[in-house]
Amino acid sequence: MTDRSHSFRRARASSSGPRRGIATVLVMAATGLAVGGALPASAAQPRGSGQVVRQGLDHLVHDDGYPAALAADLGRDGRTHNYAAGVADLSTGVKVPVDGQVRAGSNTKAFTATVVLQLVGEGKVALDAPVEQYLPNLVRGEGIDGRHITVRQLLQHTSGLPDYAEFVGDLVGTQRHTYLQPRTLLDLALAHKALFAPGTSWAYSNTNYLLAGLIIEKVTGRPLAEEITHRIAERIGLRHTYFPGAGDEGIREAHPKGYYAQPGGPLKDVTELDPSWAWAAGQMISTPSDLNRFFSALFGGGLLEPAQLAQMRTTVEVPAGEMWPGARYGLGVTSTALSCGGLMWGHGGDIPGYQTRTGVTDDGRAVTVAVTADIAPAKQGPSDVLALLDATLCR
Repeated sequence: MTDRSHSFRRARASSSGPRRGIATVLVMAATGLAVGGALPASAAQPRGSGQVVRQGLDHLVHDDGYPAALAADLGRDGRTHNYAAGVADLSTGVKVPVDGQVRAGSNTKAFTATVVLQLVGEGKVALDAPVEQYLPNLVRGEGIDGRHITVRQLLQHTSGLPDYAEFVGDLVGTQRHTYLQPRTLLDLALAHKALFAPGTSWAYSNTNYLLAGLIIEKVTGRPLAEEITHRIAERIGLRHTYFPGAGDEGIREAHPKGYYAQPGGPLKDVTELDPSWAWAAGQMISTPSDLNRFFSALFGGGLLEPAQLAQMRTTVEVPAGEMWPGARYGLGVTSTALSCGGLMWGHGGDIPGYQTRTGVTDDGRAVTVAVTADIAPAKQGPSDVLALLDATLCR
């Protein structure tokens, strides 16, 4: 999902994510992204948000080298405007489907956290209870003990658990079509020692959300995908958002292809892949407008009771270099200061082929930007995506 911000992450060498060992894999953390940075001169000056978004997307395609860029802009009046630039397929040059489906990467974490907090509101899960209470004798390793890690620490990345994504392998090569069960992924993480004692530091780890997904299944007795579908997608009308089933390697509806930027080589089409390795941390597929609808409903109180939403919005400091400057982490969501004042809430996600960034404000604005390569040929690309969110929300 991207460097160390909200997605899976690239190998440690190229991301700001936790200690990674998979050289070319993005997983969720957009480490050195400057959210408050100004857009290029061509995109910073227009008066209306439509012009800001259009010029920003053009910049991402023509200057940063993304094959396609899509955006959905939700105004305070509740109206959504969708935009797209670039091409959906580099081999054919076919037009980008407006509001096309993309792999949402670590935005999935916000969905998983929401279900956990719904269960908290129902009295079925306690945030400060140990993981051991729900998954007895499962979380054990060197310096790792589920009796001393709480559910809250999983959701806020303060558990100290190593990130299984560092050890999965080449997700755009040999492992691209491999199905991996959650317990297999957990075993990868538990074979390594803890990063720190629970609650003493912060480190983005997809293992935290793997365990959160297992807790949901244990408590409800139902598959994670079913719980997310019934409790969130169907409840608020996310018609183009789904959790792929086992063996589902494609994207069901109209979508731009996703590409991987091979170092020193051409962009590689990685649209079809087995996303099981991402599971509760990053497996979902959605559209920019559906992601706006989800985060707007979430922060507008449509999915959680006030007490649980307040817990979700209680953030902790993210160490320098772990995500973009100024980011703080709540329970499955991030907050970032806007250049015009106030906060932008959301998450974001990076997974081979796609990057998405989301931002909503307390006054009802929302914007999501998706690009169709997990690494931009131009190094400024990721920060330009975040700068476009900032410029749109601050127009």
